[in-house]
Formats: sequence, structure tokens, C-alpha cells
Amino acid sequence: MRGDVLRAKLLARFGTFSLDLSLEAGVGVTTLFGPSGSGKTSTLRAIAGLLKLDAGFVRLNDTSWDSLPPERREVGYVFQTSALFPHLTVEQNVAFGARSTEDVARWMARLKLENAAARKPATLSGGEAQRVALARALARSPRVLLLDEPFSSLDARLRQELVAELGELVEAEQLVTLLVTHAREEAEQLGGRFLHLVAGSVK
Repeated sequence: MRGDVLRAKLLARFGTFSLDLSLEAGVGVTTLFGPSGSGKTSTLRAIAGLLKLDAGFVRLNDTSWDSLPPERREVGYVFQTSALFPHLTVEQNVAFGARSTEDVARWMARLKLENAAARKPATLSGGEAQRVALARALARSPRVLLLDEPFSSLDARLRQELVAELGELVEAEQLVTLLVTHAREEAEQLGGRFLHLVAGSVK
């Protein structure tokens, strides 16, 4: 059982907004709270390598990710909208970026998507689409999972169901997980650590 630790010092400026924070996250869920515009999504994007830092670092254990492009960072990313490729089937979406066909089959089965394998995203419900997005992220065999309000558009019952399933997955896979959410009940259901962001800094 691995005990990965993600450490980051993030310094970046975009117009009048400055991101200036440090964080350390181990296996389990670390929840980022804060008002809109506080830097939560920017934090995830910086860790994923999608946002260029002015200074600072991102490390997993003793390995620096600073010079690695996004595709070489061991990261799975689930966005607020599922961001699925509309022209691809469910199975093809999950396979995008996957390490192996075995990983695709495993996560299709684990997230109960086998019967939807040949469907296109336009035919999926919101819950189904987010399951596909989660399966796609996990099929990359990530060590860090980044979740940007992935359940915010779902109804309360479905959200609770998927949050419970996510908690089981994170524990089983021993993933370092950063979750952005405005729903405190989601964070409390998952447990873990809480970071409060205000104006680009941890308070």
C-alpha cells in the first residue's frame, strides 16, 4: 500500500488576481473550499500542468513535476461538466488516455458502464456522463485525482450515491485526491482534510 504525498507551492498572477499558496496532501480526500474566484480551479489546473506558474513547484513524493507536460503527470482530472468527446462512444471516451485495454474494461465494469459502451454522450443522463468522466480519469492509472465540482449539476440523491462510491474508490486505490466543492455535505461525507481558499491563498 503506497503512501503518496503531493506537495505544491503555487505562485502565479493573472491580471489583478494572484495565486499564492502552499499545500500538502496525502492519500485520501483534501477538499478545497472558498467563494467563486478564490483560486480553487486554478490550483487544480496548476497541479495538472494546465496553468503556467511564475514560481513555485509541484512534487509527488520526491519527484518534481515542474518540467513535465500534463500528459506525463500521473493525474486524473474530472471537470464540473463531463467534458466528454461527443463524437466518441462511452467506451472510446474511457479509453482516451488509458494505459491499457484491461484498465478500460476494469473501470467500465467498476462504474457500471458496460451496457452503455456503444452509446454517445448526448444520450447519457448527467449521472451517467459523470461516471464516464470518472472512469476516463481513473483508466489513466493516476496517483493524483483532481475533481472540480464533479457532482454539482446532479440531484441530491444521485450526488450522495456518487460521492459514496467515490469515497470507496479513493480508499481502494489509495489516491491522493483534491476535491473542489461548494457542498459542505459532500466534503463531510468523504471526510479528510479541508483547505479554505480566499483570494488565491489558504486561510
